[in-house]
Amino acid sequence: MMFRSTAIALVTLFSPASITAALAQEAPQSPPWHQADDIYGEDAMAEARKGIQAEGGAQPAYMIMADRLEVQFTDDEDTLLWDGQGWYGGDINKLWIKTEGDVSLDADEVEEAEVQALWSRAYSRYFDLQAGLRYDLEPGGRTHAVLGVQGLAPYWFEVDAAAFLSTDGDLTSRIEAEYDLHLTQRLVLQPRAEIELSAQNIPELETGSGVTGVNTGVRLRYDIRREFGPYVGVEWQSAFGGTRDIIEAAGGEADQAVFLIGLRAWY
Repeated sequence: MMFRSTAIALVTLFSPASITAALAQEAPQSPPWHQADDIYGEDAMAEARKGIQAEGGAQPAYMIMADRLEVQFTDDEDTLLWDGQGWYGGDINKLWIKTEGDVSLDADEVEEAEVQALWSRAYSRYFDLQAGLRYDLEPGGRTHAVLGVQGLAPYWFEVDAAAFLSTDGDLTSRIEAEYDLHLTQRLVLQPRAEIELSAQNIPELETGSGVTGVNTGVRLRYDIRREFGPYVGVEWQSAFGGTRDIIEAAGGEADQAVFLIGLRAWY
């Protein structure tokens, strides 16, 4: 009889309902993300949380990338082209620095060079709104106001589009899009397109109104490391409208195929 009573008492004590009730009495009353308050105290933890930024991290981050550092070969001349960018900031706000240009290896002179300083703010999960200034070192030493968007479009297309208003009142724009198709873990095929437009004729820059140029190409890259990848590729460069007429009148080629070899690296 005594054994039976003891067994009933043990079953009752260790039943799921009893265990759950005991845990509920001993569990802290704070939500899971505030359990440290019960150990260190609410005041101490509130002071510690002040150092955490609302946009997702206590420390800003940065990145520097040479997106395109390549030599382009044509029948007329060989050109060294650079296209790089870097940013510093948090998840919401960043400072972006962009630069691109090209150097004629035959004439040994800089033909085009620009640098942009932009404030960038995320307005959606995948896109940033960017605004700032652009300065053209060559040609002309012009300054532009910049307004654009940059981000990841559906189907993982990287897009960078911006409008530029110069101090002379000239309005131009540029749209770039590219896509990384991973053939293997290290071999990447990258289609790329760039379109340039102008709202008016700019004779000093040999630019007509409308669509001024379209470059489309493909690059095959091998990522030795994720941060370092040489590539080869081909590109078709075409001028349109008034820009095409200006180039042909000067004896230049409005359409040309380009073979290129280059390097993509980031840190």
